[in-house]
Amino acid sequence: MLTRVGVPVDSEAEPSARGSQSITLLCFSHLRWDFVFQRPQHLMSRFARDMSVIYWEEPIEIGAKETAFLQVRQAEDFPNVRVVVPHLPAGMPEDAREAALSRLLDAHLATVKGPLVAWYYTPMMLPFSRHVTPDVTVFDAMDELSKFKFAPTHLLSLEQELLDRSDIVFTGGSSLYEAKKGRHDNVHCFPSSVDRAHFAKARSRLFDPADQEDLPRPRLGFYGVLDERFDADLLGQVAALRPNWSFVMVGPVVKISEEDLPHRSNIHYLGGKKYEELPCYLSGWDVALMPFAMNESTQFISPTKTPEYLAGGKPVVSTPIKDVVRHYGELEGVHIASTAEDFVVACEKALEQSRHPESGWLAEADLMLAAASWDTTFARMSGFISELLGVAPAGAKPAMLVAAE
Repeated sequence: MLTRVGVPVDSEAEPSARGSQSITLLCFSHLRWDFVFQRPQHLMSRFARDMSVIYWEEPIEIGAKETAFLQVRQAEDFPNVRVVVPHLPAGMPEDAREAALSRLLDAHLATVKGPLVAWYYTPMMLPFSRHVTPDVTVFDAMDELSKFKFAPTHLLSLEQELLDRSDIVFTGGSSLYEAKKGRHDNVHCFPSSVDRAHFAKARSRLFDPADQEDLPRPRLGFYGVLDERFDADLLGQVAALRPNWSFVMVGPVVKISEEDLPHRSNIHYLGGKKYEELPCYLSGWDVALMPFAMNESTQFISPTKTPEYLAGGKPVVSTPIKDVVRHYGELEGVHIASTAEDFVVACEKALEQSRHPESGWLAEADLMLAAASWDTTFARMSGFISELLGVAPAGAKPAMLVAAE
């Protein structure tokens, strides 16, 4: 156990400083690093190639009489990403929690030298960090968090404060861009991207995972968090209409009860899986599903699943999420349906396509995916931040080459 200005730190990582001119990126995220591999992990793992990344998670409660401390560890497979988890005594009043978090943050930053970039995924971490004076502040709005279940009432006022403090704002989709562009003078749209090489593995016949290999075909699958954005009723209705189809649901259940999910003999809940495992599951499906509910929580989403499913060679059936319709609705391999009956019809068309990938729908999808890589998104974001810092991007390439990747 290490001590920094009187604050205990449980550390498995080396100190943050890597030289006087080394850039440190301090990322405040509402998503835990090891939960699901999404936008924050894709981007932070890439920024970590050129700079130190501190990934600050939400607090974990400990015993009421214990002392607040930080748990610090190196992210598995990403040696330059340090995951920092505050541990706070249960039952602390809000002002005491913020004061404790502020002290823990100052203690951790005490050894950091050189330029500092503060990168926010949630405004809820602003109260204990607003005293920090980074060289650049980034707000990467990947979701409209105020629309989510159990969103704090003061989130919107904190978001406005964060917008006012930010030097640059990124959005995770076109709908979010339209909602933010009038509230800041430096907003840029970066829709969900894809690691094509990773998900393209699913185009080869991979060994089925043990919990999927005995499920009858056809298989229609979904992976992702099962929460208030998931249309459980639609899944139940579609499964009832096609009892001979297997519906494979891969992902953790969050903020809703498992009792709220439909339970039928042809619906199979396999739980959360690691990012590395997803192509194996995807490879064993015939059609990929996005049965999102059409409610406030999905009004601004731009699901990463759409390009991932297509990169894996699977036709997609989705509810009419605005950004899915806008960006992918014209593709032959993406089908949009609202009702259970229409969803079944769309799935039948997709099943036929899955038997004939040579028919052209997959080549059309590949053409669109060529410009949607996380590497390209990272390179463009890095360029903006380097410009704000007044330094050349590490490993910089001519702008024409970056744009052509």
